[in-house]
Amino acid sequence: MILPVYLYGQPVLRKEAEEVPKDYPELKQLVTNMFDTMYNADGVGLAAPQVGLSIRLLVIDADVMGDDFPECKGFKRAMINPDIVERSEEEIAMEEGCLSLPGVHEKVSRASKIRVKYMDENWVEHDEVVDGFAARVVQHECEHLEGHVFIDNVSAIRRQLNKGKLNSIIKGTARCSYRAKAVGK
Repeated sequence: MILPVYLYGQPVLRKEAEEVPKDYPELKQLVTNMFDTMYNADGVGLAAPQVGLSIRLLVIDADVMGDDFPECKGFKRAMINPDIVERSEEEIAMEEGCLSLPGVHEKVSRASKIRVKYMDENWVEHDEVVDGFAARVVQHECEHLEGHVFIDNVSAIRRQLNKGKLNSIIKGTARCSYRAKAVGK
């Protein structure tokens, strides 16, 4: 089932998400719905707060980026209660976008390599080192679980330059090609 993507300004995007308990109802169906929603919106990652749920769950399928970023080939994950336990000192700045901020793109610096611990949808524990663009996607999605969005990582001047677009998203007048839920809509 395709879920609506909650857009910038929705309070759930600013809340710190809660741990997912092992008995969370219909978790596998939710993971499937989140992948379907992400694919429908042409995204490579989606966090639960972006579908209105303040829980520590995210899905990623970066395989589509594999031609440009080999580390993304076959990188498909559902991550429950992810925790980035290490970040490289080396950072790389690249342009990012977000399904919750349609039309907004900015350069963001992120660690080039991370180590992340998480449970998959079968409650199997993983401890994985991820680098390059795949690491960027994991960091971006994990930020959503902390109540942050990528625009928080840019300078005040860059945020100011995006103010019109951000206000348009909040008002519900921004255009996007997927099912979305703006503030008050």
